[in-house]
Amino acid sequence: MSFAMQRQAQSNPLLRKLDSIADLSDEERQALLELSLNVKVFEADSDIVRDGERPTDCCLVLSGFVCRYKILPDGKRQIMGFYIPGDMPDLQGFHMKILDNTIGTLVTSSVALIPHDTLQDLLDRHPGLVRVFWRDTLIDAAMFREWMIGMGRRSAYQRIAHLLCELHVRLSAVGLAGPKGYDLPVTQNELGDALGLSTVHVNRVLQDLRSEGMIVLRGGTLHIPDWEALQTAGDFDPAYLHIRR
Repeated sequence: MSFAMQRQAQSNPLLRKLDSIADLSDEERQALLELSLNVKVFEADSDIVRDGERPTDCCLVLSGFVCRYKILPDGKRQIMGFYIPGDMPDLQGFHMKILDNTIGTLVTSSVALIPHDTLQDLLDRHPGLVRVFWRDTLIDAAMFREWMIGMGRRSAYQRIAHLLCELHVRLSAVGLAGPKGYDLPVTQNELGDALGLSTVHVNRVLQDLRSEGMIVLRGGTLHIPDWEALQTAGDFDPAYLHIRR
């Protein structure tokens, strides 16, 4: 890979993400760099695509923080995943024509909408990318399974520690976290919606993690003074993320 292509790849969220989970050829990288993107900015708490819709595009997160969720009949929300720059949270909509969940923003986010026809043309011209996007989809499913284990078998303390570790590893893989922390624009209410906990319970656990010297959370920035202790607290093993580096 040429130096110029390396520079371009480092500034491209999709390439940073795919490079972290798969081997890409120079031709595939160039095709991804040349992909035509329709970029839109969504304000915080906006829906990008809604449950029951028939999407004609896949969305790519370029900046911000996005989630997948469903609203229950009683109005409660269950968040089923957090998505960061480089992620394509509705890639399955490329084949499953009716969405069964909503993709929405947590903060103001820049999102590229990639028409299904454009994506199909890319895959036709570069069939090796089929394997790469399939791997990305499988890793998303692996994260969902890990969340299910957390909801069913881990304590609230373990759930929160595990999620904080997961986000640190994922953000680090795409260059958006330092060795000791990252920006965390997620409210305690949103953490509760993701982990099946009340806001009071989330606050109590965060206070415990602070008092034990594992985290410092201030102004939307999470510092992790003791990474090993936080991993132990969350029973966290990053193998399910299948990150190459």
